[in-house]
Amino acid sequence: MKTILTPILVSIALLFSVDALALKSDSQHLFGYTEYEKSGLSLFPQWLNVLSRHRDDLKTAIVDGQSCVSAKLDQCAMNEWLSFLDSLRSLSKAEQIKQVNLFANKKAYVLDIKNYGIEDYWATPKEFLKNNGDCEDYAIFKYMSLKWLGYDTSKMRVVVVQDTNLRIAHAVMAIERDDTIYILDNQISEVLPHTAIFHYVPVYSVNEEHWWMHVPN
Repeated sequence: MKTILTPILVSIALLFSVDALALKSDSQHLFGYTEYEKSGLSLFPQWLNVLSRHRDDLKTAIVDGQSCVSAKLDQCAMNEWLSFLDSLRSLSKAEQIKQVNLFANKKAYVLDIKNYGIEDYWATPKEFLKNNGDCEDYAIFKYMSLKWLGYDTSKMRVVVVQDTNLRIAHAVMAIERDDTIYILDNQISEVLPHTAIFHYVPVYSVNEEHWWMHVPN
């Protein structure tokens, strides 16, 4: 994923260099870094596009036990996914998050260049279910899964980090619950609090309302 982040990272670096003094810093947040909240998502066209396409996918999803024809396997997968999510509703919040993470992590890791013939493609859950995907696709899938279950999107983010162990860029999903931020990661089977993970340096994070820049203290 390291090559696909360059244009966004350059834009963020330029923005920070000219605008950092105008920003208000929140308390230390993800992975112990200071974060700056920003409005406007124009820097993230892939994110905006995947949100729009996912809304369209949900409009045509086959749910509530309707028949699923083999000619549309991706639609069948959508039906199975939404049925799986609905089966979690009686579980505790912690167990729901755990099961969503496990469900997604069973999918195979496949680079965008193999799936779509381009270096950077942010897949909808429907596409991820059909084609598998890479790290941001897992994160998006988990975000949308928990949103379907009714979680507050203001408490969730897709987070782009630098993996200091592998020395590559990576993406995870973060959710705040009971005053703790938990990380859902395709490289880690457990759902862990962010304070238990030491090899990620957050670069930026985004949800449907805001994005955040993360900088060292």
